[in-house]
Amino acid sequence: MTDTAVYAAGGVVWRMVDAKLHVLMIHRTRYRDVTLPKGKVDPGEMLAETAVREIREETGIRVALGVPVGISKYRLPSKRTKIVHYWAAEATEAAIRASAFVPNKEIAALEWATPKKALKRLSYPVDIEILENFLKLVDEGILGTFPLIVLRHGKAVDRENWEGADTDRPLTSRGRKQANAVVGPLLAFGARKIISSPAVRCVKTVKPLAASLARSIDKSPLISQDAWEEGRSDPRTVIGQRVRARKAVVLCSHGPVLPDILSELALATGTLRGSYLGSASALETGAFSVAHLSVDNPGSGIVAIETHIPKV
Repeated sequence: MTDTAVYAAGGVVWRMVDAKLHVLMIHRTRYRDVTLPKGKVDPGEMLAETAVREIREETGIRVALGVPVGISKYRLPSKRTKIVHYWAAEATEAAIRASAFVPNKEIAALEWATPKKALKRLSYPVDIEILENFLKLVDEGILGTFPLIVLRHGKAVDRENWEGADTDRPLTSRGRKQANAVVGPLLAFGARKIISSPAVRCVKTVKPLAASLARSIDKSPLISQDAWEEGRSDPRTVIGQRVRARKAVVLCSHGPVLPDILSELALATGTLRGSYLGSASALETGAFSVAHLSVDNPGSGIVAIETHIPKV
């Protein structure tokens, strides 16, 4: 990010009505326009958090993010550039029923429409472009997706400064801040299940997320660094189980193990391996990559992959 730009995030919110795809548009009171839900990043937020928060604030609908569908850039009257990141986001019937939206001073109305009608109704070319990006995925048979999230543990005490067993190395103060910082973004992608290396630095990294979800942490030595160093690691088994489950999951592991995890994910989904996998696995401490897979056909390959780094 740059200091001169204004960052925002939002989504193409969708649902099925009588087996037909509909997308959500908002009618803004002040501007008298029709646009996609979005809003500016709050201090300390990561973009994924912003997207989910703004969608809920503007529509009352709680969503989990799907695949990224583009970035729009345009010049503001202040001459600064506004950069908006968008994700696809399914609105479940339960989430729609739970919405407490009423017209207000910012949003006059919500409108669900077929994509064809939405393309005619949207006020801005940048919104039309984002919707067209989303529709390209739909045309490819990709709509419902689930994320497999690979998280590197937070910053731990260095080996040379630790006298105990390597697996017992704790997080530093920065590592603990990273563990807290990723909770919001991980929740934004619908994280529900947590699988972690048994190493203290991994378990402590996902502990705040587990507390937020009120869920336990499944500890798997198959993705531990000890097992990797001894040639006993087995990310293939873990990845195979998670791809078959077709549900959102967070795998917390170690820098040296991450390339194997991403490589096994590519093999399990029939994805051509390329340099992007190296980038997605070369994570800083506390960072994570999200691989989006098709719910209907996870063997069709990784739909999209993105990396997020906490601001601490």
